[in-house]
Amino acid sequence: MIALGIDSGTQSTKAIAVDLTTGLVVASAQKSYGMIEGLPQGHMEQDPQEWVDALDYTVAQVLQDLGTRKQEVAAIGVSGQQHGFVPLDAQGRVIRPAKLWCDTSTTQQCREFDAEFGGPDELIKLAGNAMLPGYTAPKILWLKQNEPHHFRALETVLLPHDYLNFHLSGERTMEFGDASGTGLLDIRTRTWCEPLIEFIDADLASALPAVASSRRAIGLLRDNLRTKWGLERSPIISAGGGDNMMGAIGTGNVQPGIVTVSLGTSGTVFANSAEPAVDPEGEIAAFCDSTDKWMPLSCSMNVTSATEQARNLFGWSHDEMEKQILSCPAGAGGLLFLPYLNGERTPNLPSSTAMFHGLTTTTMAPAYMTRSVMEGVTLGLAYGLNRFRALGIRPTEIRLTGGGSKSKVWRQICADVFGVPTVCLRSAEGAALGAAIQAAYAWHSAHGKPVTFRDLCSRVVLLDFSTRCLPKDAHGEVYAPLLSRQGELTHRLHTAGWL
Repeated sequence: MIALGIDSGTQSTKAIAVDLTTGLVVASAQKSYGMIEGLPQGHMEQDPQEWVDALDYTVAQVLQDLGTRKQEVAAIGVSGQQHGFVPLDAQGRVIRPAKLWCDTSTTQQCREFDAEFGGPDELIKLAGNAMLPGYTAPKILWLKQNEPHHFRALETVLLPHDYLNFHLSGERTMEFGDASGTGLLDIRTRTWCEPLIEFIDADLASALPAVASSRRAIGLLRDNLRTKWGLERSPIISAGGGDNMMGAIGTGNVQPGIVTVSLGTSGTVFANSAEPAVDPEGEIAAFCDSTDKWMPLSCSMNVTSATEQARNLFGWSHDEMEKQILSCPAGAGGLLFLPYLNGERTPNLPSSTAMFHGLTTTTMAPAYMTRSVMEGVTLGLAYGLNRFRALGIRPTEIRLTGGGSKSKVWRQICADVFGVPTVCLRSAEGAALGAAIQAAYAWHSAHGKPVTFRDLCSRVVLLDFSTRCLPKDAHGEVYAPLLSRQGELTHRLHTAGWL
């Protein structure tokens, strides 16, 4: 059996074919695209047709590479960028370009939600999450207030992966995981939150698809696409999910204790929870996952974006940067970097800036400063991980992904700062792999052949044991006070209006 996993992101779409017998990725293809240019500050939009064209292209390439084995494709799963708002009219046509997760034009609408419901604390009590500009709900309110003619035509609200599922199957539906990032789902009960919906519009409920299990197959591939792609039988289409939810599955993060940390341009920390993990302080997003459990998530805006800034500043290759960092002791001689170059999400400091604290004649040197940057962003991720611990989540293994995880010295810093063993994966497919695994699960369920996500992940998600790092107690004793100092400095500077 072969399952296709499709990861539709902000910059590109990737499709992979996974042989469930061997656990290997046997074909892959990718297509890039961009955002709509020339929009006002804070507006980030894409034409959903770009996603459809990229999906069709990459799937066709993968099936061509499979040759006669393409007839073994039995299931297709889709991962999509979270939070995007795809508005459809009564004929199923896209009304306007999709506003994306990174669109910040909806801050005023978030303030209106706060004013109506008594602020973030009350919103968390009501549905589990505060209302953030990236979420889908304020985008819908923005449409009503700014483009009423488009809002009047609104028949269906879909998220990006839901729209691609609609293209593949003709079904308009949502699943728990991605729906929890709309801001309109009560994550405790996994049902739509009526007061939030009615605040936007009394008739909005009819435009929201029924939300249901993430484990199910939602339908079969449309006949026109089956014929176009030369398939004898229509594969099932799984419910799919958001990119973080699919990334969790794709890293084997489907059981308590395993935590995924992504060292990308920005960074995420997410875990598996059998119960809703609602942060009363609102710093950890309380999401559902795409296996019908829950997935608390912390996001940092500054990870490799900061380390690359330092590397370019000193004109080093990646190998030279590794060598320079290794020439300095753990803790960089007490030099601390507050890594808020692009503001920050956890803690929630959107207008903050970065700084070095503890510069001396010794530490004001390229190697020390660069090590401090790498340690500073890792301490920032540890802030989120400690919030997980405060919510009762106990990490036993950290699975590292993203470009930063290629660095041996960074992997060790992560183990030392987090106080938990770290390991990387043999495959970097992430969300696409998770989508394929979820599709395989849905196929087995639909055919009366029950299987667990843990079983499927054990076959497909392979660890690279050569990358495993164990925490060094001596280094942990250095990093603990640095983490406390980072938090204290951040709090004091923010309170004083300097951050």
